[in-house]
Amino acid sequence: MGIEVRPLTGSEIAAALDDLAALRIAVFAAYPYLYDGDAAYEAEYLAEYAAAPDAVLVAAFDGARIVGAATAAPMMHQKAEFRRPFEARGIDTARLFYFGESVLLPDYRGAGIGHAFFDQREAQAKACGANAACFAAVVRADDHPARPEGYTPLDAFWTKRGYAVVPGLTTKLAWKEHGDEAEKVNVMQYWMRRW
Repeated sequence: MGIEVRPLTGSEIAAALDDLAALRIAVFAAYPYLYDGDAAYEAEYLAEYAAAPDAVLVAAFDGARIVGAATAAPMMHQKAEFRRPFEARGIDTARLFYFGESVLLPDYRGAGIGHAFFDQREAQAKACGANAACFAAVVRADDHPARPEGYTPLDAFWTKRGYAVVPGLTTKLAWKEHGDEAEKVNVMQYWMRRW
């Protein structure tokens, strides 16, 4: 597979936001997020993300087409609901990077692109003086009715990368799931790695 994975910054991020929005809507529609994507929300969310100083978007290109992307930015520039759990524990968000979405179309999975996403986001975090990185993953019950047969969570991959669940460190986010009329609050568990 001739896939090029490279970081985008500044105006390059802005140019890729429509592609990232489409990827987020497509990939997060599946379990475990079950996200019923909204283009207007995506435009606002991603524009805010792109404006964060030191933000990076790592994109996977198949030719000129973006088939996957992963984002990262300093935690101190994230929304209060993302920062609050860390601040409550006395964790310095000025030295912490937040890894947002990591989305990749199914046909491109299993080829090492996920590792490239982490490598390049961690490089950006270290270049910006961060001493740790974190991300949040939705918490779903093992018997969730939408869980596909044979589903394997990414926990083993994340652990292999050096990340671990931080017990009790969670936040809550609301989004509309497929088949629902209104948004539903979901618990997001933080994982973190220090270096």
